[in-house]
Amino acid sequence: MDYTKKIISQSNYWYNDGLGKAQIRDMTGAILSLRRSLQYNRGNIDARNLLGLVYYGRGEVAEALVEWIISKNLRPRDNIANEYIKKIQDAANELETIDQAVKRYNQCLIYCEQNGEDMAIIQLKKVIASHPSFLKAYQLLALLYLQTAQYSKARQILRTARKLDTTNELTLRYMHELTAIHGKKVQKESRKRENAVEYSLGNETIIQPAQNAWKLLSGKLTLLNIVIGMLIGASVVWFLVAPAAEEARNHKNNKQMIESSERINALEAQVSAQTRTLDQYRAASADSEEAIQTAAGTADSYENLITVYEQYSADNYSEETLADTLLNINRNSLGSIGQARYDEMTAAVFPTACQIKYDSGIESLNVANYEYAIQYLSQVVRMDESYNSGAALLNLGLAYLRNGDNATATTYLTRCNELFPDSEYAAEAKTNLDAIAKANVENKTENTAQ
Repeated sequence: MDYTKKIISQSNYWYNDGLGKAQIRDMTGAILSLRRSLQYNRGNIDARNLLGLVYYGRGEVAEALVEWIISKNLRPRDNIANEYIKKIQDAANELETIDQAVKRYNQCLIYCEQNGEDMAIIQLKKVIASHPSFLKAYQLLALLYLQTAQYSKARQILRTARKLDTTNELTLRYMHELTAIHGKKVQKESRKRENAVEYSLGNETIIQPAQNAWKLLSGKLTLLNIVIGMLIGASVVWFLVAPAAEEARNHKNNKQMIESSERINALEAQVSAQTRTLDQYRAASADSEEAIQTAAGTADSYENLITVYEQYSADNYSEETLADTLLNINRNSLGSIGQARYDEMTAAVFPTACQIKYDSGIESLNVANYEYAIQYLSQVVRMDESYNSGAALLNLGLAYLRNGDNATATTYLTRCNELFPDSEYAAEAKTNLDAIAKANVENKTENTAQ
């Protein structure tokens, strides 16, 4: 009970910390504190609802809806998240406007990749006009202004972005860069003033470039350079232009011969291109089949994740059953939110499941039921390769060894010896590896004798 109270107390502490930061528009700090609160107690409804509000305040409506929907599933009644979701659903026009703003923002990212900064700036102005709290749009627009040397506009946009989130790292980095650029401009203007003469005429101050000997001399040399240039131009016409005209005629004749040869080569290339096209269609067919299989695997992973999360959220589940389903999920095929949910559940389920399956595997190994021992211990190693300081790896290797699969046994015994070289399990693994090596040598000697 003391441990539970301590966890709830920590969760409430980070919730209060996040609330305080949200009240001063420190959205980035608030998100970090509220996520930490949910790590201690995922059922902290107040923290999850506030996290949704913080996301909404930064213009990230989709992330806000995710948190409120989870909150609603955890507590269907007497939950203010229901009002937040209903408010967004009732404002269909506003939601459509936000959706269009997000689509335009994504299109602007594509423009940036294609060096279309002007198009991106025009679209981003429309985005922030329709969705004034979209922090990422302000940051991208400020970056484009910096890229195109429109520093005053960049400063104005960054001030607005900082009002939305006072401690956002990206906004502060852009402001620091803008300050550095301003400092360089001040130094440059200072150097210009050093090379100028300043004097007063009545009530006005006149700034005139300083005269030096080289500038005075360069004015006198200008006329001489013009005369020399005219002489050189006449020489070029006489010695170069006439031969160049003859060379142009020869080049035209050669070009006609080359074009005739290229037409012949083009006809031959068409035959080769048709052959390559046929090969590409065949390869594309194979790639399409592979893509279909990949998509099916991704869909299966999401279906399994949703099923497990529903059971996990209901607090009515068996760790062993959930672990079997989680092992069938390909984490790399999930998005960032899906991976976060997957990691949350594995952290809660895998430790207990490892203990259950490890005990079942050892029991099967002791009664010489090696197939079940391999099945259970393999699942333990997939969940936690270092479980029980190498005991799982050692016993899985022994199960394969006693089942007659020396090659696979060598793999797991070697892995145990590599990860835990100073443990008692590593010593036992080394002994069995030596026995396998000795048996292989004896078998090779017998085969040679026969």
